[in-house]
Amino acid sequence: METYYIKSDIRNNIATVEFHHPKSNSFPSTQLRELIRIINELGQNDEVKIIILKSEGDKVFSAGASFDELLTISEFETGKNFFMGFANVILAMRSCPKFIVGCITGKVVGGGVGLAAACDYALADVNASIRLSELSIGIGPFVIEPAITRKIGIASFSELTMNPTEWKSPEWVKEKGLYSHILPDAASCEKAVQEFAENLSVYSLEAMRDLKSIFWQGTEHLPELMQKRAEMSGRLVLSDFTKETLNKFKSN
Repeated sequence: METYYIKSDIRNNIATVEFHHPKSNSFPSTQLRELIRIINELGQNDEVKIIILKSEGDKVFSAGASFDELLTISEFETGKNFFMGFANVILAMRSCPKFIVGCITGKVVGGGVGLAAACDYALADVNASIRLSELSIGIGPFVIEPAITRKIGIASFSELTMNPTEWKSPEWVKEKGLYSHILPDAASCEKAVQEFAENLSVYSLEAMRDLKSIFWQGTEHLPELMQKRAEMSGRLVLSDFTKETLNKFKSN
């Protein structure tokens, strides 16, 4: 049986949240729900001032949605609910009153790009290229778009999503504003993230909370918008094109 986990650890007012899945750190719905629970819990924990979000390993930060679970979706409501999982993670990151610092090591695909974009600050290693591959399987990065566009703008988002097989380099991503720094390897990235979080942790929690509300200003409409976006994905994932494409990937 395949094992996956999300674990959190609190030290010196810094919470580190690490997720793992044997299939390139992809997310089934159960793991998305657990991530939401942990973020909400840490947001209300008075011991925590800063949250670090990272994945296990250094090859792939996250491959996004679980293809295995996508293949099992046979009705609209199930599909909508699955994609609302990613929407609700982003909404939890948005409403969390603590700064969330991303440690992005390895390649980032689909929903993983949404997670990186929803971080308030993201440091990456030289292998952290990104790709939005959704169009190639007959859907689109609908629920994660607001988080990504908030960081890189609609023109860069369009470039990403209309070239679903093309990897964009970490330098490109930094230039567009999604990454703040690029480190030479995963170990350097983890060290830099820890040092950055330690520096932040001495500041006023109230001031950081108010700053975060400014970072996310103008996003009050997101809960309603993401419902509509999840409906788009929930409808398209039932298409013959998507089912056939996903089965090809699974058989390769």
